[in-house]
Amino acid sequence: MTEIKRPINSHKAYHAHIYFDDASKVIAQTLCEELGVKFNLKVGRFHESPIGPHPCGSCQITFGARTFETFITWLDENRKGLTVLVHGVTGDDFKDHTEFAYWLGQPVELSLGFFENT
Repeated sequence: MTEIKRPINSHKAYHAHIYFDDASKVIAQTLCEELGVKFNLKVGRFHESPIGPHPCGSCQITFGARTFETFITWLDENRKGLTVLVHGVTGDDFKDHTEFAYWLGQPVELSLGFFENT
């Protein structure tokens, strides 16, 4: 069994992608709205279909190293069973979604072939 890589604060900037399906869509919307207000963070578009390397519906949250510890702790405690991909933003999208990818909840397989076309 592969160990889940938990988020670590080793970059200047991050994205958190909150994943959802039809059954958890409302939970994800509520969570994204709440954390955007609570932490004054940029909440991206709510994608109801797979986009880029993300294999299901997702919403991207942008945050930095300064808020990492507080934000990740709160998100992990309040994610209501949703899976969250947390990755560094380094300018190398492939590495960000592989080597610098961390998980809250059960990891999902990303569509890494997307990067071959970019």
